[in-house]
Amino acid sequence: MQQDKMFNSFADQAKSFFEPMRKINGMMLDNMEKMTQYQLESMKRYTQMGTERMRAASEIQSADDLRDFTTRQAELMNELSQQMIEDARAMTELSMSFRNELEQSLSEAGQKAADQANQTAKAASESAKSATESASAKSTATGSSSSSSSSSSRKSS
Repeated sequence: MQQDKMFNSFADQAKSFFEPMRKINGMMLDNMEKMTQYQLESMKRYTQMGTERMRAASEIQSADDLRDFTTRQAELMNELSQQMIEDARAMTELSMSFRNELEQSLSEAGQKAADQANQTAKAASESAKSATESASAKSTATGSSSSSSSSSSRKSS
């Protein structure tokens, strides 16, 4: 009976110990998935831009076409620069969001651990106090019966 109680207590403690780690791992996976998806979309945009520019370059047939191509190339470089800045901002926002979620989760886990430690310490203290009182009561009862029996043996002599 006592072993079952101890085993269940241990299982509950292990579960509460690993729960924050499971939650953090899930958050990390979600964040990694979001960042990977965003990077794949960015790569697709950049690849399409590059392919379009190569196609436009292959269609140059005159000096006017070359002038138009270089003018458009300068415009596209500005667009690319703006897109890279937007991508960097988006990645920063994803990272900051993840950091805030992680800090909150770690704070909650720390609070739970502190609460659990306090409960365990309180339970251990109460158990020790109960055991001490029980031992003291047994000692007193044994002492009383010893003195009663020694009194009885003196009277009989």
